[in-house]
Amino acid sequence: KGKCPEDGWDESTIELFLHELAIMDSNNFLGNCGVGEREGRVVSGLVARRHYRLIHGIGRSGDISAVQPKAAGSSLLNKLTNSVVLDVIKLAGVRTVTSCFVVPMATGMSLTLCFLTLRHKRPKAKYIIWPRIDQKSCFKSMITAGFEPVVIENVLEGDELRTDLEAVEARIKALGAENVLCVHSTTSCFAPRVPDRLEELAVICANYDIPHIVNNAYGVQSSKCMHLIQQGARVGRIDAFVQSLDKNFMVPVGGAIIAGFNESFIQEISKMYPGRASASPSLDVLITLLSLGTSGYKKLLKERKEMFSYLSSELKKLADNHNERLLDTPHNPISLAMSLKNLDETNDAAVTQLGSMLFTRQVSGARVVPCGSVQTVNNYTFKGFMSHANDYPCAYLNAASAIGIKKQDVDVFLKRLDKCLKTFRKEAKQEKSINEISDANTGTEQLED
Repeated sequence: KGKCPEDGWDESTIELFLHELAIMDSNNFLGNCGVGEREGRVVSGLVARRHYRLIHGIGRSGDISAVQPKAAGSSLLNKLTNSVVLDVIKLAGVRTVTSCFVVPMATGMSLTLCFLTLRHKRPKAKYIIWPRIDQKSCFKSMITAGFEPVVIENVLEGDELRTDLEAVEARIKALGAENVLCVHSTTSCFAPRVPDRLEELAVICANYDIPHIVNNAYGVQSSKCMHLIQQGARVGRIDAFVQSLDKNFMVPVGGAIIAGFNESFIQEISKMYPGRASASPSLDVLITLLSLGTSGYKKLLKERKEMFSYLSSELKKLADNHNERLLDTPHNPISLAMSLKNLDETNDAAVTQLGSMLFTRQVSGARVVPCGSVQTVNNYTFKGFMSHANDYPCAYLNAASAIGIKKQDVDVFLKRLDKCLKTFRKEAKQEKSINEISDANTGTEQLED
């Protein structure tokens, strides 16, 4: 049926299935006689086994989704993977999605492919409207495609950074709709930035007849992010949304899914990809989804949501203990932020030093964001880089509850963070005592004089 099985398969069944696919490829035929330049020859047995002897890759020179006659097994693998992934995207919340395909590039290059496809449909356009998110790959995806990003600064509402809809519409009017390639919005992001107002942006795109590409990097694991995409497509316009394989399905880095609501446009994007492609990302995600089944994936999504609530409550307690606070970002379903105001006021370098301390203590993924850092990316200068705003009110630390996270991860992180913050407080007290003694000695010397 081309759908993800409800119950996962065991490893021996999956391996049998992959071997059956592999013997359908010509390089594995017993009597094969290859006289071309690309015959699926692999000199290392280790490499052949690593790829289950599926050597031909996917697609043909003109279309990554096309069937390759001498690689029937690899072609079937490609078709099945795209079909199973489409089923899982529907299960995750975007029920009206009509088409998708796995591409062997990470999210940034996959976004570039979408922009290059739109170039042929809108030859006069040279601008991309982009509500600011301080993450380099999504910014560079527009530059690499040859377009000029129009950065829309976010609006501070409470602790949250949200989409400035008025600014988006004003820039479209100023530039002229025909000169705008698309609006490039974001769902999954680091707090205190929250997902863009997708429904409102989709309506603006529909009203001005402008394409809308959504960076949904790690949004498949969030029902809220997927709901925003579903609603945006229902009330307005979303042409494609792109998500990472590794972040959402726990496979090695190197693949993404490009999905949308207009099958012909998604096919246009697949045809834009030059040449055939590696089958490794497709193979990895198919094996993973067959082993999990829909029930296993749903369980992971449920556990992630539960861990988000746990991380939120425990991080709030820790913040209170250190006279800090958990920033109020209810619209962000994956990432949390804790202020580092006292640390920042104590010592200018303390915030970045905390990040180093956590990393050396084997805490990965936590980000510390100081105030006022400046970063230049492809000749564009961002003030307050990493905070998604020119002057966010305080320094802060990020932590995320992503798919696969365990209670043990949260507990160990909080324990190590608490220890690091206590170290800073102890040093601050010692420094204060030294300063007080120094001031007292200075006063005594002045009296004697």
